Amino acid sequence: MTELNKLSLAAARKGLLDKKFSATELTSSYLDAIGAANPALNAYVAVTGEQALDKAKASDAKLAVGEAGTLEGIPLGVKDLFATKGVHTQAASHILDGFKPEYESSVTANLWRDGALMLGKLNMDEFAMGSSNETSYYGPVVSPFRAEGSNANLVPGGSSGGSAAAVSAWLCAGATATDTGGSIRQPAAFTGTVGMKPTYGRCSRWGTVAFASSLDQAGPITRTVEDAAMLMTSMSGFDPKDSTSVDIAVPDFAAAIERGVKGLTIGVPREYRMDGMPQEIETLWQQGIEWLKAEGATFQDISLPHTKYALPAYYIVAPAEASSNLARYDGVKYGLRVSGKDITDMYELTRAAGFGREVKRRIMIGTYVLSAGYYDAYYLQAQKVRTLIKRDFEEAFNSGVDTILTPATPSAAFGIGDEAMAADPVKMYLNDVFTVTVNMAGLPGIAVPAGKDGKGLPLGLQLIGKPFDEETLFAAGRVIERSAAMDFSPKAWW
Repeated sequence: MTELNKLSLAAARKGLLDKKFSATELTSSYLDAIGAANPALNAYVAVTGEQALDKAKASDAKLAVGEAGTLEGIPLGVKDLFATKGVHTQAASHILDGFKPEYESSVTANLWRDGALMLGKLNMDEFAMGSSNETSYYGPVVSPFRAEGSNANLVPGGSSGGSAAAVSAWLCAGATATDTGGSIRQPAAFTGTVGMKPTYGRCSRWGTVAFASSLDQAGPITRTVEDAAMLMTSMSGFDPKDSTSVDIAVPDFAAAIERGVKGLTIGVPREYRMDGMPQEIETLWQQGIEWLKAEGATFQDISLPHTKYALPAYYIVAPAEASSNLARYDGVKYGLRVSGKDITDMYELTRAAGFGREVKRRIMIGTYVLSAGYYDAYYLQAQKVRTLIKRDFEEAFNSGVDTILTPATPSAAFGIGDEAMAADPVKMYLNDVFTVTVNMAGLPGIAVPAGKDGKGLPLGLQLIGKPFDEETLFAAGRVIERSAAMDFSPKAWW
């Protein structure tokens, strides 16, 4: 029999219902895998083994009497950005040292309601600020993938690098993640996994540590499109505690995955053909077009003219909101406190010691663009650009386009400690060039593994949808997944 931790979420669910194995056996298999792999991969910052096994026993009791929830007994990893009652929640930052909340985030509460259980908290870029998972206070996450013929450690992408690495390396059946500018889709593309960033407002943000409130959105990272649809159904839903949560019915996303793409019109934005884009990305993009055409989709060239302004506008809006959101971390009520001669000194010393370099950089950028004299020149202009980006998408969808196909990332994963990236933060920020527009417009987007580069590293394609039309993305994503028909499992080296 297949090792239990290497089953897809859907297969594990079926196996539990068919009583081929117990939730306790499934959970133990994952905990054994974590014990063997995590010292090398650093995907988990906290493992809740006892709690997971206790919950698994309770799930077995429910399964035995036919009272199983839709995710009963399914072991998940949770990004360290989601509040989990009584369990380590630090956004991978030193400034939240020792913080264990007395409440549960709405997204994780939904998952536990449906019977899922938590294996532990997953590593991430500090406060979700990063594209490589190298800014974590707990050290970088190491990708389970290595280039052919190389022993060099690669990044898993960020900020949800722990989620992507854990799913890819079979350390959980699926994982929660968040996406502010590409933090679900980029790491999914780097690790051969599926990452879904839903429409802004589809999942509650309550109980999720805020980075940029008008951009952040929770979503799943899984091994298959079907698994992502199953998790999304559970994670979604209206929440009166979140003023940005949209009161709209949650469909059964998994029911849509075999709908196919026949009759759909798919847009190809000319602005996403960037100068210097590797030929293998262009080739993969063309391959995706051919796959979808073969299944009955038609294609239309479209223009999203304000795309070139998206990245600079994003790196004004996101840091501005971060500087406001992170002002609450001062050492007074919770987390790290470094004593000083007076309260102002304590604030300064605590923040100096508690925040990492990238977080400090973004707080300073955000404070600068919101300051008197610069607000109109930067922040207000960026918000106007954001409106234009949203309008570009609206015009494309109004012209008859059902979904849009683009690359997910401009390259495959790069090495940990890459000197070019470390020397130039803008080079690192360019990893989000294909993903930030989706957040700026509040749209849903999915990254699906579709091919490999010349060194055997995964590459992904991205589908962008109309607001609250995640079902079409799952259907089209399933076509790409089925057409690629590739094994995206890493070769275990750990």
